[in-house]
Amino acid sequence: MGWCRSAGVILLALVCSVAHAAELDTLHFLIPAGPGGGWDGTARGVGEALTKAGIVEHASFENLSGGGGGRAIAKLIETAERQQKTMLVGSTPFVVRSLQKVFPQSFRDLRPVASVIADYAVFAVRTESAWQSWADVMHAYDKNPRSVKIAGGSVRGSTDHLVIVSALQASGRDPRRALYIPYDGGGRAMAGLLTGETDLLSTGFGEAVDMTRSDTVRILAVAAPTRLPEGPDIPTLNEQGVPFEFANWRGFFAAPGLPEARYAQMEAALRAMLGTKEFEAVRNRMGWTVLHTEGDAFFSFLENQEAEIGEMMGKLGFRRR
Repeated sequence: MGWCRSAGVILLALVCSVAHAAELDTLHFLIPAGPGGGWDGTARGVGEALTKAGIVEHASFENLSGGGGGRAIAKLIETAERQQKTMLVGSTPFVVRSLQKVFPQSFRDLRPVASVIADYAVFAVRTESAWQSWADVMHAYDKNPRSVKIAGGSVRGSTDHLVIVSALQASGRDPRRALYIPYDGGGRAMAGLLTGETDLLSTGFGEAVDMTRSDTVRILAVAAPTRLPEGPDIPTLNEQGVPFEFANWRGFFAAPGLPEARYAQMEAALRAMLGTKEFEAVRNRMGWTVLHTEGDAFFSFLENQEAEIGEMMGKLGFRRR
């Protein structure tokens, strides 16, 4: 039986397996947004890998949007005793929205289980758009910032918004002039782009990659240190002269007060999944990078990210006191 733990904030291609002695018969995924976005895709992709690999017999899914994720968080806390086999999918927006006071809870009010994957930020347009590069977007922004309608699958001041304004700032532009249009989840934000309601989409690579394969969306830039193996033709912001990188972790939380034995089963199930061919297939399809931290290491990871993002939000004027 192999244990794989990461002690810090590192991206690694983790291959780790454990015996299936800690199998769960069922697992319920609580998704704090509507269908089609990053949270939805992560929960369903992980559920698919767990069941196909035989680690979990049955997975069910519940989309519960509202309050920027706060409605689902509140449900997990308020009904904790009935949520013994429930995992809430979350990501960087949990940290951002807690700092923004979008909801009163934080990761400390839940039981962090593990981060599983990371998704690099990208900026995408419709394939018929005249914009062929990040420089083209900046040229339009320089002419009239309000003419560049930017879609994101989260509220103002949250992750998709924070990422685009940070990229604008790194490009030497005034991000306060940006026209950001929030949608309830990445799926609706993508629909807003495709229908022409917006011109540019701030999202994650995993949320946009399928649309690039169907030739309906073109990704202009990825906020990764180097080009991604899953998207070798997509230039980074760095190589376009913009020093900005951002990866959004995605992981899972359990209800507060969950018994240690059940918590250990959840940790073991996710850990075992990472080394399976079933998860590799999902990961390749979704364009994910593995980012695995669990237990105390995951909690420390969240504390560090909270401090870093809080400082960034303060500089951009997005943090509420």
